[in-house]
Amino acid sequence: MNAKEHLCVALDSSDREWSRSTATALADHVGWLKVGLEAFSAHGPALVEELADFGPRVFLDLKLHDIPATVKRAAANCAACGASMLTVHAAGGRGMLEAAIEGARQRAGNNPPKIVAVTVLTSLDSAALSELAIDKSPADLVRSWAVLASESGLDGVVASAHEAAALRRDFGEDFLIVTPGIRPASSATDDQRRVMTPAEAVRAGADVLVVGRPITAAGDPVEAAKSIVEEISAADSTF
Repeated sequence: MNAKEHLCVALDSSDREWSRSTATALADHVGWLKVGLEAFSAHGPALVEELADFGPRVFLDLKLHDIPATVKRAAANCAACGASMLTVHAAGGRGMLEAAIEGARQRAGNNPPKIVAVTVLTSLDSAALSELAIDKSPADLVRSWAVLASESGLDGVVASAHEAAALRRDFGEDFLIVTPGIRPASSATDDQRRVMTPAEAVRAGADVLVVGRPITAAGDPVEAAKSIVEEISAADSTF
């Protein structure tokens, strides 16, 4: 697999034209385009349908979390608009996770999107979890929810690269690990707390690296993306 297939650029903006122009510029240099809650709430399924024609696959990151019947229908709609991967929140429980799979498969037939469970947001640390009355460490909670995701039939999880090595060891090569909070060594961490460089994340076992501002806010986003792809490639000689 080409190293660029492991890079996902986050199109986190309400500006549709910015998303289009950024996607156009980066289409030959990344494997995935991420549409998150901000962009989707501004432009809806039409944006996903449009971006799906650009070349890279679309990662629809809405973190679905509701009663099973609602998530089933929402996952079906996500599959119908052209998303190749979507997120649900592990905290929704087994019934909700299984309903998401059922809904996506009903709408997409033989080619359903990958469904990955969000575990612990990279903006949360132990202190933040304590405020939520969760007495587990981020790593322990990630593993507990990853077990639930795996047993429910999901393709993998979204987790910090700090947990990637343990997840890869425990769940094997076929378990998809999507890692946000990726920052080149020279970049600011912004509002992320549990971050890692692209090379570190790949060596830890991450499959898809989600990068936002270090690419999209760079003076030359294409060169920033190419630099990260080179770092990914150098970190794993199998590319």
